[in-house]
Amino acid sequence: TVIVNIEAVSEELDKIDQLERDFAARPEVQQCYYVTGEWDFVLVIVVADMTEYDRLTRELFFPQANVKRFKSLVVMRRTKATLNVSL
Repeated sequence: TVIVNIEAVSEELDKIDQLERDFAARPEVQQCYYVTGEWDFVLVIVVADMTEYDRLTRELFFPQANVKRFKSLVVMRRTKATLNVSL
């Protein structure tokens, strides 16, 4: 599991919408969040190994004209992961 922070070059709506579509289309991207603050997107990505992650970055981030930079946080251990909401 890799958590990726992404900064866009432009926040024009059509360009942000295209990034969202590109991220959502990839099966490796398990979660995609458009966020406020220093970063524009946070992705949760699941790949088999770092070779696969390297391939994904070369296909999804590097050729994308609207990705200014990205920061990868490789998960070393999952302590808790749930989507349950207590109402």
